[in-house]
Amino acid sequence: MAEMYIRVAEEENEEPMEIPSEDDGTVLLSTVAAQFPGACGLRYRSPVSQCMRGVRLVEGVLHAPENGWGNLVYVVNYPKGRKMDEIDASSATKIKRGDQKTSDLIVLGLPWKTTEQDLKDYFNTFGEVIMVQVKRDVKTGNSKGFGFVRFAEWEAQGKVMSQRHMIDGRWCDCKLPNSKQGPDEPMRSRKVFVGRCTEDITADELRQFFMQYGEVTDVFIPKPFRAFAFVTFADDQVAASLCGEDLIIKGVSVHISNAEPKHNNTRQMMERAGRFGNGFGVGGFGERVNESC
Repeated sequence: MAEMYIRVAEEENEEPMEIPSEDDGTVLLSTVAAQFPGACGLRYRSPVSQCMRGVRLVEGVLHAPENGWGNLVYVVNYPKGRKMDEIDASSATKIKRGDQKTSDLIVLGLPWKTTEQDLKDYFNTFGEVIMVQVKRDVKTGNSKGFGFVRFAEWEAQGKVMSQRHMIDGRWCDCKLPNSKQGPDEPMRSRKVFVGRCTEDITADELRQFFMQYGEVTDVFIPKPFRAFAFVTFADDQVAASLCGEDLIIKGVSVHISNAEPKHNNTRQMMERAGRFGNGFGVGGFGERVNESC
């Protein structure tokens, strides 16, 4: 006897799958469940009444309708509780996605000439922009080389964060500020190491100097004096943008680099300061530069 198949689908409008029947023309519920886990029965739409009809199930065996299985599409039945759970889970996912809110993104590496209108014009190509800001020095009005942008749609924000951006001839990065990072993202250091300091530079002077780049939350100068200091910013991106720079404070050239992790000891710090021309065993505490430089 040739093997016979019946057409079964999870929903009426979906593409059916052929399920083999037994020699006596019945179909085992276990055969259906093997392809549709959790299935507890079958139903079909009557060609006469156009109503849904259930397939007779006796001790795990599905029996064909009076006129045989025919060429109908049989729809899988699931326990009511399971189907409701699937609907609830689907709805929850949609609600979660809909509730995702955009955040301010920090734009790093901006050219000095870039204006807020330039930023808006560029990022409008990704989606609706609801806010742009170029951070500027309070006294001079000059750009600090970074800014912020916010989009109306989550999808636009994700697209912008996934790539680098050429703005006014310079490559820029868009990231979430440290305080907005997700739980799976590692915390970046907000602290920088300031090497080649001289003894006459005070904590207040360091704070005032570095405030031109961003909010400063802490300044630490070791005592006794060891020719270096630590400056902590509110935003890790500001700290990152300064690393590797040589800056002039009170006529002294200081070098900015990543702060060592807490487990690094003082000796390592001293060696580090020495590499920059200060520290014990190196003549002088700092390198004076010409005021006109």
